[in-house]
Amino acid sequence: MGDQTQLLEDGGPIPKARSWRGVMTPEEARDPDYFPGLVLAVPLGIQHVLAMFVSNLAPAIIVAGAAGFGYGSADTSELVYMIQMAMLFSGIATFFQTFGMGAVGARLPVVQGTSFAFLPIMIPIVAGQGIAAMAALTTGAVVGGLFHTCLGFVIGRIRVALPPLVTGLVVLMIGLSLMRVGVQYAAGGADAAQSATYGSAQGWLLAAIVAVTTLALSFYARGVWSTASVLIGLAVGYAAAALMGRISLDPLDTVGWFMVPEPFHFGFAISASAVLGFCLMGVVSAIETVGDVSGICEGGAGRPASDRELSGATFADGIGTAVAGIFGALPNTSFSQNVGLVAITGVMSRHVVSVGAVFLVLCGLVPKIGALVTTIPIEVLGGGVIVMFGMVAAAAVSMLSQVEWTQRNMLIFAIALSLSLGLQLEPDALRQSPEMVQVLLCSGVLPAAVIAVFLNLVVPDGEAQAVG
Repeated sequence: MGDQTQLLEDGGPIPKARSWRGVMTPEEARDPDYFPGLVLAVPLGIQHVLAMFVSNLAPAIIVAGAAGFGYGSADTSELVYMIQMAMLFSGIATFFQTFGMGAVGARLPVVQGTSFAFLPIMIPIVAGQGIAAMAALTTGAVVGGLFHTCLGFVIGRIRVALPPLVTGLVVLMIGLSLMRVGVQYAAGGADAAQSATYGSAQGWLLAAIVAVTTLALSFYARGVWSTASVLIGLAVGYAAAALMGRISLDPLDTVGWFMVPEPFHFGFAISASAVLGFCLMGVVSAIETVGDVSGICEGGAGRPASDRELSGATFADGIGTAVAGIFGALPNTSFSQNVGLVAITGVMSRHVVSVGAVFLVLCGLVPKIGALVTTIPIEVLGGGVIVMFGMVAAAAVSMLSQVEWTQRNMLIFAIALSLSLGLQLEPDALRQSPEMVQVLLCSGVLPAAVIAVFLNLVVPDGEAQAVG
C-alpha cells in the first residue's frame, strides 16, 4: 500500500500494466465508462475486493470488541451481523459512487469501505457498554452521514483550510490511536488482559506469522499476491492456528445461508457526543475522499478531478454512511489502497469496481461468511491490524513530508500533537468535565484536527525560514 500511495503523491507518470496492452487501447483504459468485458472485469474487480477486504471488516470487529460482544463473548451473533453489514454496505456505497444517481456519485472507480478514521470516536462511545450502546452509535452515524452529504455543496471551499500539515497530523493521530488495539489483539485481546494466557508466546507467534507473511508478499511478490498480502497473511496465520488446534468451526452451525438486513437493528437513540463526533469526523472523511478521487483521476487518467466528480463523490460518501447507519453498519469512506490499485493497473473503468461491489453485496447476504471470520483467532487478526495501523501512520509521515517545516508550522504541529495525544493517554485529566467533552477531547483525532485547523487559520504565515 505504501508503494502505491507514493506513486500518486509523486505525481509522476504511472506506467500502464503491460498485460492490458493489445486488449484495450490507452484511451479505453483511461475511460471510466469503458467496459472491458467480463473476462477482464471479474478478476480485476475481485482484485479490488481482495485489496480492501480485511481493512473493511476490521472496524466492526474492533467496535464489537470494545463494546463487549466481540471475540471471546458467549454470543457472537451481533458481531456476525456487523461483519455482514460491513460487506453489504461497502458494496452498496460503492455502487453509489460508480453508477451514481443525479448529482450523487463520482462515476469513477471509487471503492467504499468501513472507515478507520471514526474508530477513535466510536470506541469511547461503546466502551464496555454492550450492545445497548450501538443504538446511539449507529444513530450518530446516520446524522453524521447526512451532515457529510451536505458538505458536497461546499467541499471545494473547505479543502483550503486543510493543508498537508493538518491532514497529515489527523491521519497520524488515527494511526497512533489504533496501535494499542493491534498490540492488545496480538497478545490475546483486551478481555483476556487479566488471564494467564494474555501475552503468551503462542499468541505472539501467530501474530508474527501473519505480519512476516504480509511483509514478505508486499516486498517480494507481484500482482494479486502483493495486493492481497494482508488477506493472504491472515490465511497463513489461520492455517498455523488450525495446526495448533486453535480453530473451531462451531459458529458456522449457528447461522443460516441468507440474511436480510434489518432497519435500526440496534435501535434508535440520540447521543449529543455521538452526533457531534460523527459530524466533525465527517469533515475529515470528506477531505479524504476528495484526495482519493483526485488521486484516481491524476494517476489513472492523467487529469485533475472535476468539481462535479468531487462533489458527487462527497454526496455518495455521506449518503453511503447514512444508509449504512440505518441498518446497523459503521461509517463508509473511500479506500486509498484501491486508488493505488487503479494507478498500477492503469484501468479506469468504473464498471470493473462495480463487479467487485457485486461480490461484496453477495458476501454481505451470506452469514456463513461472517461466522467464518469470527473463527479467526484474535492473535491472528492482531498480526494483520498491526501492519494496517502502522501503514496508516506511515502514510501520515508521507503526507507530512510535503510540509515546509517553518518554525510556525512546527509549533502548530507540536501544540496540536502534544495536547491531543496527551489527553488520549491520560483521559482522567478531564474527569471533572461533562461526558460529551471527555468523549470528544480524549479521542485524539478530533482535538488534533480542531487545534491544527484553528491555529493554521489564525496564526500569520510570516517570512519564517524553514527549520532543519
